[in-house]
Amino acid sequence: MPHDTAISFDAWLAAHPDVTRVEAVLFDINAAPRGKWLTRAKALALAAKGMPMPRSLFALDAWGRDVGAAGLAFGTGDPDGLCRPVTGRWGMAPWLDGNSATVMLAMTGDDGAPCPADPRGVLQAVLARYAALGLTPVVATELEFYLYRREDGLPVPPDGARYRNDTLSTTALASHAALFDAILGAAQARGIPADGLVSEAGPGQYELNLEHRADALAAADDAVLLRHLVRRLAAAHGLGATFMAKPYGDCSGSGLHIHASLLDSTGRNVLADAEGGPSEMLHHAVAGLIATMPEAMLAFAPNFNSYRRFRPDAHAPLSAGWGFDDRSAAVRVIRAGPAATRIEHRISGADANPVIAMAAMLGGMLAGIEGRSTPPPPQDPGQPGAGVALPVEWGAALLAFGASPAMADLFGARFRDIFTACKRQDRATFLAQIDRFEYDTYLSLL
Repeated sequence: MPHDTAISFDAWLAAHPDVTRVEAVLFDINAAPRGKWLTRAKALALAAKGMPMPRSLFALDAWGRDVGAAGLAFGTGDPDGLCRPVTGRWGMAPWLDGNSATVMLAMTGDDGAPCPADPRGVLQAVLARYAALGLTPVVATELEFYLYRREDGLPVPPDGARYRNDTLSTTALASHAALFDAILGAAQARGIPADGLVSEAGPGQYELNLEHRADALAAADDAVLLRHLVRRLAAAHGLGATFMAKPYGDCSGSGLHIHASLLDSTGRNVLADAEGGPSEMLHHAVAGLIATMPEAMLAFAPNFNSYRRFRPDAHAPLSAGWGFDDRSAAVRVIRAGPAATRIEHRISGADANPVIAMAAMLGGMLAGIEGRSTPPPPQDPGQPGAGVALPVEWGAALLAFGASPAMADLFGARFRDIFTACKRQDRATFLAQIDRFEYDTYLSLL
């Protein structure tokens, strides 16, 4: 049956009588899937009754442990929220078997509002502020990832060729045709508008492109679900797939690029003037992005590995600058006529939670629009590091985000503090580890 968002989940199940198992998932602050496997009978009650799960499920560290400082588990009784299907976000689960389906859930509290740690609720609040101004963001994402296999517990390229550059190689695509057909087919069946796949520079690195949507929450869900599909289907084909920002220290990093334009109530793109040039509104939006980017860095680079991307000449900007059609800039303005002129945000790693990264990007644009801010001059493409320096170290990004009134306004103070607490626990765990290279360097030297 074609994907249909107009029917209910129970009606979809009724149309698929062979489904005997349903994977019911929501995604935590790291965009990791959390949930349950349900029998058909239990799944049929999801829409009407919902399913309780702990609210603290959102606020977990990278290893799935509760984060006490987040204030959602210990000392609270660890109460449940109620989970129900997200409209249209269900389909077959080809990585399991022919009788399994999967459904995405959203959680609400007793008052019917999103759980305070739910990134989807944060993005919904940002979009409500746009709606109050009569504006609708139109967004699209580009997701980079690596395929790999393991040797002695470490990732290696699928074909073993570590240093070959396969940028735009159709031969590289053909080598995994069965997997890529499965990914694009599963995306289509789930209503995820993936419209292209290209080979990137790294060994076994690829990029999935999604179409523009005038529903930013749906576009963010698309990216989260697509990451889930890619990992599961790669495993079913005997490979690993990772959205780590930098799985190999000497190869290209993986990014999450987000494109955005803005429509007014008449459907006109307000980022372009009548002739298709950059509008005053576009300049306000760029100014907001530049101003908020240093304090929002944790949303775009939330993990220890995230910061390995940020180095000179690596297509991961070290400063908050902008430019026209300039891929070295953190904010690239694409001039493409009145309808398609847009902003491309190029800071996020592929490891960022797409919902959080999109909320931070759109929130930054909104801050500039509301404040009618003026951006600095566009950067010289020959000097891409000339803008405002970014905190390209995890501890500095944590400090900037956690103490930021602007992030409290953008995300809500409660979410800002929960996210900061989770990432502080991650960082404390990493700082307690000493790897072999550190011993090899210092043990006999010092």
